[in-house]
Amino acid sequence: MSLTKAYLLIFIVLLVDQISKIYVKTNFILGEEVEVFNWFKIHFIENEGMAWGTQIPGTYGKLFLTLFRLVAVGGIGYWLWDSIERKHSSNYLIVAIALILAGAFGNIIDSVFYGVIFDDSSSQLATLFSDQPYGKYFHGKVVDMFYFPFWHGNLPSWLPVWGGRDFTFFNAIFNVADMAISTGVGILIVFNKQAFHNKEA
Repeated sequence: MSLTKAYLLIFIVLLVDQISKIYVKTNFILGEEVEVFNWFKIHFIENEGMAWGTQIPGTYGKLFLTLFRLVAVGGIGYWLWDSIERKHSSNYLIVAIALILAGAFGNIIDSVFYGVIFDDSSSQLATLFSDQPYGKYFHGKVVDMFYFPFWHGNLPSWLPVWGGRDFTFFNAIFNVADMAISTGVGILIVFNKQAFHNKEA
């Protein structure tokens, strides 16, 4: 795969990611939910930290996380460029890296810019390019919306750890960028031999 095609894939993922986030942000109040099917809902939340809502504590935790993401994207970008320049890397590897890079960059856009281009969503529809932004640069919140609660109920009491508890499968809420990252990592795991196979070998 050429660098141009890899960039095109990254651009498409970023475009879909940002359009979906801006749409949800400007059409949903925080916590609002629309049921598409009984197992698929659009549920608007904002994530201040990493995956699964994990946060780095402290005043500079959010800033550190955003800067770390920027450094990581730089490293992934170099990995993509180097893999293509060597001209012998598998397309599995290039597509996987491109998806991971697009996903990471998509969430970085939220973290870096959303705090200064949107106002608060907690009690109103957010306004794009608001004159009263909710935060500042590098302190934006990542927009998540896809929710697939395939099953919800109480687990049997005889099950270890989770027995007798209220349980939802699958309870993660995510976005297009997260899907791209997960797909890229999935390709590297499932197609490991093909991804890291040198065409010269």
